[in-house]
Amino acid sequence: MTIVLDDRKLFTDGHHHAQNRVKIAVKDVNLWYGHGEKHALKDVNLDIYEREVTAFIGPSGCGKTTLLKCLNRMNDEIPGVVLEGSITVDGKNIYDRHFEACEYRRRFGWVAQVPNPFAKSIHANVAYGARIHGVVNGRRQMDGLVEDCLRRANLWEEVKDRLDESALSLSGGQQQRLCIARALSTEPEIILMDEPCSALDPQATMMVEELIGELKARHTVIIITHNLQQAARVSQRTAFFHLGNLMESGDTQTLFVHPETRQLKDFVTGNYG
Repeated sequence: MTIVLDDRKLFTDGHHHAQNRVKIAVKDVNLWYGHGEKHALKDVNLDIYEREVTAFIGPSGCGKTTLLKCLNRMNDEIPGVVLEGSITVDGKNIYDRHFEACEYRRRFGWVAQVPNPFAKSIHANVAYGARIHGVVNGRRQMDGLVEDCLRRANLWEEVKDRLDESALSLSGGQQQRLCIARALSTEPEIILMDEPCSALDPQATMMVEELIGELKARHTVIIITHNLQQAARVSQRTAFFHLGNLMESGDTQTLFVHPETRQLKDFVTGNYG
C-alpha cells in the first residue's frame, strides 16, 4: 500500500529527540461520560515529551479532545465524568486528591479551534491572564510582558501602534496569534491547541505553523489536527486515536510512512470510513 504522506519534504522534524525527557505520562487511563454510560477513553497509555510537538489525530469523536482536557483537568468541570488510571506531570499524579487543580491549570495555555479574543483592546487581551494570576507588578512590567508575548507570537510588528484598538478589529489569523500571545502571558509550561488552524486561510495557517515550531523551543506543545499534512509539518510525535483507543503513537514520520494498524493506513490514505 502506498501511503499518501510518503514524502520526506513534509517532515521537517518528524522524529522524537532522545535528549528530551517525558513531561506528561498517561497510564492506563479510562474515562466515561454520563456516570459510566459512554466509554470515551479506553486503556490509554502515552508519553508526551518536553520541548516537542505531539499531534493527536483521528476521526471525530475518537477521544482526542477528551484526552486533551484530561491533561489540564478541564474535564473536572463536566458532571458525571469518571476517570480511572493516572496522569503524571513531572512525575506527580495530577489526579491525586491532594493536588491543587486551579493552581495546576496555570501551567497550561489553551488555544481554541476558533479565535476567541475578548471584546477588549489588544493590550488588555494579552495582559488579562497575567493580571489575574499576578505574574507581574506595575504598568511598566505589564507593558514589557505584553510586548514580549506579542513578539513571541510573531504579532508585535503588526500591532505595536494599535495596542489600544479592539482585538476584534484584527483579521482571523491575527486574532489567533493574539490568542496564542494571551496564552503565553501566564508563562505556561505546556500549550494545548485544539485544531488551531481549522478556521484560518492558508496564509494564516502557515504563520501559525511556523509559530508552533518556534514555541517548542520553550514549551511542550500538544495539537489536535484533522490536517495530516499539518501534523507531518509541525510535530515530532503523533498519537492516532480510534473509537476511544490509542491505536499507535511514536515518531510522526515513522507512523505516517510505516503505519502498523489497518485503521491508520486507511486514515492516512483517505480510505477511512
